[in-house]
Amino acid sequence: MTGEYDEFIQRLESLAADLDEVAFDRLREAVADGEVIRPLEDKKLMQARRAIDKAAAVLRQLDET
Repeated sequence: MTGEYDEFIQRLESLAADLDEVAFDRLREAVADGEVIRPLEDKKLMQARRAIDKAAAVLRQLDET
């Protein structure tokens, strides 16, 4: 049986993957520019990524009930 929230979960997972790509690009750019510390933007992107993961986890729990 398909969960009621599967479509939302899939969309969140896709968005998380997109954020991973953007974050990796930012890190690659920072390294290319000679940066030696993690860019603030990367920290914020990872914060958003964790929030998306949490939202998907909550929706999975709702599907299990």
